[in-house]
Amino acid sequence: MKWLLNLIPRPWLIRFSILFQPIIRWYFKGNRFTDPIDGSSYRKFLPYGYQKIRENALCPGTLSLERHRLLWLYLDRETSFLSDSIKVLHVAPEQVFYQKFKAFSHWKYTTTDLHSPLADVKADICALPFEDNSYDLILCNHVLEHIPNDRKAMSELYRVLKKEGTLIAQVPLDENRTTTFEDNSITDSRERSKIFGQYDHVRIYGKDYFNLLGTVGFLVKEVDYTNQLNEREIEKYGLKRELIPVAKKP
Repeated sequence: MKWLLNLIPRPWLIRFSILFQPIIRWYFKGNRFTDPIDGSSYRKFLPYGYQKIRENALCPGTLSLERHRLLWLYLDRETSFLSDSIKVLHVAPEQVFYQKFKAFSHWKYTTTDLHSPLADVKADICALPFEDNSYDLILCNHVLEHIPNDRKAMSELYRVLKKEGTLIAQVPLDENRTTTFEDNSITDSRERSKIFGQYDHVRIYGKDYFNLLGTVGFLVKEVDYTNQLNEREIEKYGLKRELIPVAKKP
């Protein structure tokens, strides 16, 4: 799995996965693990990782990862977003969410990315082609660690979000780091993988990430949702701890 992720560009992986997904879903059908996003169950989840391999991480039928399943549980159980009639912008749409959200007739749902085949609008996150105060909810998960000028991207997300709107912007977060680490001189993909954990990452966010979002105007809440789940749920859904940044535009 690791060599595949590092060798094949992500847009190609998305296209291949769409083609073979029904076969994979059937092959791994079982009852040990469940993806809460669509309720499908499997005899195993697959290992996944660009450098460090995580066991029971990737749902073979939906291609969700731990962070996707955790976020879905939070949205479903703790918010009304999934049932609200709202205008939503999804940056770099994850395949498992795209299939669900595209079917929501009560959402005005737009996807955007520079390269993804799932994007309705091909755009640079640092220069979004949307009007100010446009969206009630923006989903932008595991994106900012790829963006050299992440403050500009944060400012753009703030600009197009409606007042009292919500941004959810998960990132890989090293809670052992007080401050975010980045080094623009590291451009070799193998070196980036070694230092940042993935060939196309440009930084490792530390605990100051939430303050960084605050510097462009967001009011940020750190949601540790795994603490609200029991051990059986964590095992069944194949979860791991990840803080969910819920940022509001005042």
